[in-house]
Amino acid sequence: MAKSISSLLHHCSKTKALQQGISLHAAVLKMGIQPDVIVSNHVLNLYAKCGKMILARKVFDEMSERNLVSWSAMISGHHQAGEHLLALEFFSQMHLLPNEYIFASAISACAGIQSLVKGQQIHAYSLKFGYASISFVCNSLISMYMKVGYSSDALLVYGEAFEPNLVSFNALIAGFVENQQPEKGFEVFKLMLRQGLLPDRFSFAGGLEICSVSNDLRKGMILHCLTVKCKLESNPFVGNTIMALYSKFNLIGEAEKAFRLIEEKDLISWNTFIAACSHCADYEKGLSVFKEMSNDHGVRPDDFTFASILAACAGLASVQHGKQIHAHLIRMRLNQDVGVGNALVNMYAKCGLISCSYKLFNEMLHRNVVSWNTIIAAHANHRLGGSALKLFEQMKATGIKPDSVTFIGLLTACNHAGLVKEGEAYFNSMEKTYGISPDIEHFTCLIDLLGRAGKLLEAEEYTKKFPLGQDPIVLGTLLSACRLRRDVVIGERLAKQLFHLQPTTTSPYVLLSNLYASDGMWGDVAGARKMLKDSGLKKEPSYSMIEVQGTFEKFTVAEFSHSKIGEINYMLKTLSLAAGEACLSHLS
Repeated sequence: MAKSISSLLHHCSKTKALQQGISLHAAVLKMGIQPDVIVSNHVLNLYAKCGKMILARKVFDEMSERNLVSWSAMISGHHQAGEHLLALEFFSQMHLLPNEYIFASAISACAGIQSLVKGQQIHAYSLKFGYASISFVCNSLISMYMKVGYSSDALLVYGEAFEPNLVSFNALIAGFVENQQPEKGFEVFKLMLRQGLLPDRFSFAGGLEICSVSNDLRKGMILHCLTVKCKLESNPFVGNTIMALYSKFNLIGEAEKAFRLIEEKDLISWNTFIAACSHCADYEKGLSVFKEMSNDHGVRPDDFTFASILAACAGLASVQHGKQIHAHLIRMRLNQDVGVGNALVNMYAKCGLISCSYKLFNEMLHRNVVSWNTIIAAHANHRLGGSALKLFEQMKATGIKPDSVTFIGLLTACNHAGLVKEGEAYFNSMEKTYGISPDIEHFTCLIDLLGRAGKLLEAEEYTKKFPLGQDPIVLGTLLSACRLRRDVVIGERLAKQLFHLQPTTTSPYVLLSNLYASDGMWGDVAGARKMLKDSGLKKEPSYSMIEVQGTFEKFTVAEFSHSKIGEINYMLKTLSLAAGEACLSHLS
């Protein structure tokens, strides 16, 4: 009987069938066979595997006899439940010689709390009893050393392993990615292939992430081909990383192909693709996929989904869709995630409803630096510069430290409000006071601020003093300011620099042409346009997008293929006639 119940309990542990396991535990108690250590271990393991560590502890404490399996169940159970300190406490209380499974669990618990000292102590203990080179322990040691940033020690452990296996290579690859050493990670991936090991989903996930962080699309596409060869491209874990790679390079079409190939899409698959649509500015597709996910597949969205889809609504400035999602959140969710709250604040601000945005910000129970950055940027973009600067003072008073994004919002606020001295002061305080190095966005904001204020020579001096000053975006910003201030001399000088720096883009020609036009220099306008024509470059046509009854319509310059172009032209002529008649009646 004990053997049959043990077999059934083992099956419940494997399938995490808690209710059936509880019934079996009741049968064990009724039959009085709980003193059998094998039976009790199976009950203990069931609760540990199901994450019910309070029940597992009760069974453990009541056991009259305990063996290595009993201790192993408690140590691994606490570790898997995220209770790493308790796992280590049980390890220290155990007076039996650990086996490789217990060593591996204890080392993993050290990684969980990032304790190098405890990890090294257990490593030494495993060396003493000859377990350190066994693959199960070795792989845990590699992961632990990588987790605490000691990648060289992880490599030493790998070198001492009896038989490094696929898990060893995967641990090294993931560790090098985590420690921002993608080149070494890719070398390990190639070594794994040379040793004849076939990559699994974890290998590909690590390899593809390396390609993403190192901006190497070519290698990423090679790995994608290899996933197809290994028949793993339809695996959600692999497919999700392929999507993330292509979205990094704004290849939304390729990302969608990878998404459609995933056979059993999980929530992460949907979230990754919706986020990819927002990242690639294909917001309409993001909304469409969200509807497909909710209506056609019945997948329940989580906080990440809502944050991503609200970003899509913000990108489209679609308050209609944004309000629908907000209403859904009010109905379904009592405890709002701070990320979702930030997305709502951003959405209402991008849709022009700054009062709603500010109200939601004030109602947030918890705020982080992103919350403050969002509301500061919202006020800045609504030309409420004074309010944005006051919010920054409030942010500092709460003890939250500003980051790089905070200063973009502040500089934008100063720009829109014409606060030149304040803008320069914020820019200069970044490195001096907060230890934040200005990047291209901060520098562009400063140059735009000075240019709009008419301080073109001062702005030009900044471009000469700072290495970032020779970036085409910065020079293009200053050239735009020259058009605003009708300064042809500085504008021509900047245009020449841009022709040299950007020989394959139309922007310098268009900006120069606009500069001449602003000063009525029509002959030079024609000359600039001829230069553009002679260069063989073509300006990308502009387009507008409007929302009509929940559907988005796109209108591109010189494009007449719209299905309702006849009705549109008729309405435009009608409006034009009506406007003309109204003008005449006003004059008379």
